[in-house]
Amino acid sequence: MRKLLNSELNRPDIDTFKNADKHPIIVVLDNVRSLNNVGSVFRTSDAFNVQSIYLCGITATPPNKEIHKTALGAENSVEWKYFETTELAMQQLKSNGYTIASIEQVENAVFLNKLNIDAIEKLAVVFGNEVEGVAQNIVSSSDMVIEIPQWGTKHSLNISVSVAVVLWELVRV
Repeated sequence: MRKLLNSELNRPDIDTFKNADKHPIIVVLDNVRSLNNVGSVFRTSDAFNVQSIYLCGITATPPNKEIHKTALGAENSVEWKYFETTELAMQQLKSNGYTIASIEQVENAVFLNKLNIDAIEKLAVVFGNEVEGVAQNIVSSSDMVIEIPQWGTKHSLNISVSVAVVLWELVRV
């Protein structure tokens, strides 16, 4: 086996990518502190062709060299918006007909591997900060909560890993 060269991957250029149809998914970052995590979310969102990223509260925004370090240019290919609060982002999403799903561990959460996405036309997935997760008021105002099943001794995954796991599951079918 031979590794493929980047030129053999047939990836679109940024303009073609921006104009292509997207998965009707918006990634919402609720007060994410790490710029490396934000950059990773951009890169993953590019890989899975999501519609947009909403950066909320203290979440940093491009242009930023620390975000660029892990985004590797995806901050230029993925559409994004900034909101002073996650509540404002959720209000806009709800008014635009999005189903909002927080990714968190709560009572009555739907496990990601049991989620039936077929009935959802437009989905926003909210990921919380590295210490507190998704804020309780955001969880409470979400339409649903999705939990990533885990079997180890730790109670959470890094946010950038969680985004990758969730987006893969949402777009793979």
